[in-house]
Amino acid sequence: MNGTGAPARFSAGLFAAALALLLADGIAVTVIAAQPSIESPMTPIKPRVADTVPSAKAPAGPTPSKASVTVGPSIAQQDNPSDLPPPRHWPAPVNDQEHRLFTLVDVLEYRPRTGGGESTNDYRWDIEGWYGGDYNRLWFKSEGQQDTAFKADYDVDFQLLYGRFIQKYYDLQIGPRVETQTFRGRNETRGLGVIGIEGLVPYNYEFESALFIDQNGAVSARLSLTKDMLLTQRLIFQTRFETNAAIQRVEEFTTGSGLNNLEFGVRLRYEIRREFAPYVGISLDKSLGETATLVRQEGGNPSQIRFVVGVRAWF
Repeated sequence: MNGTGAPARFSAGLFAAALALLLADGIAVTVIAAQPSIESPMTPIKPRVADTVPSAKAPAGPTPSKASVTVGPSIAQQDNPSDLPPPRHWPAPVNDQEHRLFTLVDVLEYRPRTGGGESTNDYRWDIEGWYGGDYNRLWFKSEGQQDTAFKADYDVDFQLLYGRFIQKYYDLQIGPRVETQTFRGRNETRGLGVIGIEGLVPYNYEFESALFIDQNGAVSARLSLTKDMLLTQRLIFQTRFETNAAIQRVEEFTTGSGLNNLEFGVRLRYEIRREFAPYVGISLDKSLGETATLVRQEGGNPSQIRFVVGVRAWF
């Protein structure tokens, strides 16, 4: 009995001593209870500490004798990529400061003779463009026609406008306009001030509205709407509507008070490239009210239906 009791008492004493060390010093000991033999305690693996920064004030609660704050490598030695400045050669996330030049030849068309009388082969153009950035732009616009059966032999105007982005899809424009008309050897020219809004309205209608005041105080206005409808990726059907109105009667420019005219046209274009597209179409021009009376007095035709062929381009 003494031979078997001594080892048991020795094992129990050794287990109690190991347990006391575990509670006193906080050293992890691995005890395998399933085996009768006793193994020496395993050496604990302590985490790596990159820096130990003495704290001026020990934290509350039970702490070791030396109060310290340990900083691991994931905090002290690793940089946050979001805090790093981008390399100098990287472009800006939103490039809204670069200035660009854009020109749109929306209408450049030839109108062949359609009947007798004084009607001849005429032409028409409508060109606009801008230089600037997303917020401030310098706009230039030119519109004119040779129409021997309408208001004048030649009707040309040019605008130079400052444009300011005011809301999504809308630009406010202000500046000067010069208009000149030639009819039967007589030329009339006038200067006007312009204030208008150009942009994109719901259902993808491009609109342009402007109020004009000439040097004599005569007030007039213009509204135009265009819409592109894709039949295929290259074949596009465009509708175009334009109207003019005036408050005062200006006979030198064949303009009466009230609603002056209505223009409605349809054009079918094929984009050989996105930047270049020939088209064919039909245009209906009709003068109204006092303007129609002035056109008749000048020997013109207040209502016309013209076949057109032309090109549309941008660059």
